[in-house]
Amino acid sequence: MATIDVFDINKNKVGEMDLSDAVFNGDVREYLIHEAVKVQLANRRAGTVGVKNRAAVSGGGKKPYKQKGTGQARQGCIRAPHYVGGGVAFGPQAKTYALSMNKKARKAAVRSALSMLFKENKLSVLDGFSLPSISTKGFVGVLKTFDVTKTLVIIDEPNANLELSARNVKDVKVLKAEHLNIFDIVKFNNIILTQSAVRKIEGALQS
Repeated sequence: MATIDVFDINKNKVGEMDLSDAVFNGDVREYLIHEAVKVQLANRRAGTVGVKNRAAVSGGGKKPYKQKGTGQARQGCIRAPHYVGGGVAFGPQAKTYALSMNKKARKAAVRSALSMLFKENKLSVLDGFSLPSISTKGFVGVLKTFDVTKTLVIIDEPNANLELSARNVKDVKVLKAEHLNIFDIVKFNNIILTQSAVRKIEGALQS
């Protein structure tokens, strides 16, 4: 079973904890990570863009003028695409971009991403992440102590001081363990977790 050092927010080692090999030290299947990210990003797309074609534009039911004898080209409707106020020819229409992936594969992708970061020594575990007050400077100081940038912080329960302190820090996101997702894992270079968040993730991702 893999082990990892546990620190306080001043990076003083306070102990060690065992990690589930299935979740944090398994095989890294990059094809699953790629597929899961692709599915998540596709499902974010609203697909609500759309324009009206000549059939959907109101008005224009009557023939503008008679077929022959005017010296002009024949016209059947003033809502044709070449008229001002007419419909759009071959314009974009609303559609769904949704993709699907079964639950086992999604979980396996998240386990692979976490295992990849663990093997690259980009995971840090804290005994807790309690800040005495709302302080962006204090939060940034913790990140500097751990020498990390572009960091995902995972907690197990609401933490107002931490969340408000990190809100305006660039390339940082605070996330509850139950909202952990593949895109955020691969987007950030480092992950900081609390001990209790580790246990909650292990419980959710066990095969």
